Order: sequence, then structure tokens, then C-alpha cells
Amino acid sequence: MEDANDTVHMMPLRIAKATDAATGIRSFELVHPDGDELPPFTPGSHVKVQVPNNEFRKYSLCGDPEDLSKYVITVKRDANGRGGSMSLVDDAKEGDTLPTSMPDNAFPLVDKASAYLFIAGGIGITPILSMIRSFGELPPAPWKLYYLSQSAETTAFLDVLDAPEWRKNVKVHHDGGDPDDAFDLWPVLEKPNRGHVYCCGPRGLMEAVRDMTGHWSPGNIHFESFLEGGEKRADDTPFTVKLAKSGLEFEIPVGQSILSVLRAAEVKVPFSCESGTCGSCRTGLLEGVADHRDMVLMPEQQDNQIMVCVSRAVSGPLVLDL
Repeated sequence: MEDANDTVHMMPLRIAKATDAATGIRSFELVHPDGDELPPFTPGSHVKVQVPNNEFRKYSLCGDPEDLSKYVITVKRDANGRGGSMSLVDDAKEGDTLPTSMPDNAFPLVDKASAYLFIAGGIGITPILSMIRSFGELPPAPWKLYYLSQSAETTAFLDVLDAPEWRKNVKVHHDGGDPDDAFDLWPVLEKPNRGHVYCCGPRGLMEAVRDMTGHWSPGNIHFESFLEGGEKRADDTPFTVKLAKSGLEFEIPVGQSILSVLRAAEVKVPFSCESGTCGSCRTGLLEGVADHRDMVLMPEQQDNQIMVCVSRAVSGPLVLDL
């Protein structure tokens, strides 16, 4: 596949259909303006979309990978976000054109797992729905979905997941926004097995699943997040990064990631998810103490490695093996 991070060569896809998937959640069907078949994608893939306010945002493809007549993205309107989701939900209309990247996959589905355990929080259902749809009528292995949200009204795809062939494998839980009524995943994850766990949702859910699967094989646990650059925190401060091989130094301001600053300076760094979940931007850390905010590195790796898409500095400068 071509590079989904290339925002120069975007496909001008037309919104063929826009519908409400739940309260505050909207689905968009994107098609080729000439009716041509779209480039193929694999379950768990995402695209980058230039939304009406000209920002670029990443959204999972939640349709069936076998159906290349359209791409389907489903977006939750986040009034506390950076404005991209509000622009798309409020301003994008049927017939509009949305510049869209080639598909990329930072959350790939393992082909030959003995079982699949899916854990979705809220709009995190989108890449997982594509995975389930890819199974068709004969799933390659047993699967189970735990779908956690606040209320039925704000939960997308309940009708789809209630299909007769799926409902026996789906557990939906609404907590009403009350932490005391949160679903207890420990009985589900207590005993590790050879199956693969896929989790997508709010950071708190993913951290809880990471903690509860510490005794599983790390290669069997997979996370996906769309909080590009990591969560901005009140105590964030600027810091300096030095590149050991070139001697270049960069100031990393609050609100920007190491990766974004390096990319702006045309420093080549591999990356994909931009949310600390895929491991593509793993970089050697030669000096300094990092504030690790990823979901990938094991404790014993944190002294000499860093995920530059989300992590910051506790004490610096950070000297990177670049």
C-alpha cells in the first residue's frame, strides 16, 4: 500500500451517504467520484481525512474489507477535542468531497489466532467491527466481543451487532457514566491463553486492559488509539531533543510531539499510529529520562527506548539514536 501519511496525494472521495449512527455519532460512506473501486484495505485499517476545517484526522474503516465500492467511517462528535470531529459531523454533507489518504493499518488482525477477544469502548468499536465483518459466515476461530459504553442512545451499531449470527458472541454493557457500575473484565482476562486480545477505546480502558494482561504473552495483546500525539497534560513543559548522529537539536513545545517536530524538520522517522500503540516509531534513547506515554514498551525497555509519537521528557535533554 502507498504511504497513508502522505497528505499530498489524497484521493478526492465523495460523501455518498451520511447518517446518524447514534446520538452524537455520524457515519459517512465515501466513494470514488467516478464510481471506481477503491484501493483494498485490511481489517483494522484507518485513513486520514481532511475535514471541512482543513485539519487532518485519522478514522478507522468500519466496513467490510470485501466491499471496495465504498469506505465507511463513523465519527463521534467530541466537543472537547481539537475540532476535527465537530467539523466533520457538523459541516460535512452528502455530495461533499473529502480528501482521503490511502488505507494504512497500525492495528492488524492476526490471521491464524486460536481465538479472538475484542474489547471496545465507545467509538472504539469501529476497527473491531471491520474485523468481525471480515470473518464472513465462517469465522476462522471462536470470537467474543465486550462492548462497553455509557448508554444505548450513544452506542453505535447495536442493531448490526444484534444480528442472529453474531449476538451470541456479543456482550454489551452500559455503565451510565458511573465508575462503580463499570464492567469487570478481570474474569475475562484472568487466565491467559493462546488467543489474541484486541482493545480500542478510551485511554483509561486500554490502560486497565494492559494492566490486566501483564501475564499474557505481549505479542497477543493489541491496542489502538486515535489520540494522536498523546494526551496533553496540565504539567507538560517544553524540552530539548538532541539527535546523536547529526548533532541537531530541537525544542519540543507543549502541545507538539517529538515526532511532529522531527517530521516538520524533514527528519526521517518511521511511524504509523501516532498514538503510542503500534511501535513503529520505536527509537533508541541514549541519554535523559523519558516520560513514557505509550502502550508498547515493557518496563525493562524504557531506559533505552522511546516512542517519539507520544512520549515526553521527565529530565532532559533527551538524546536520541537518530
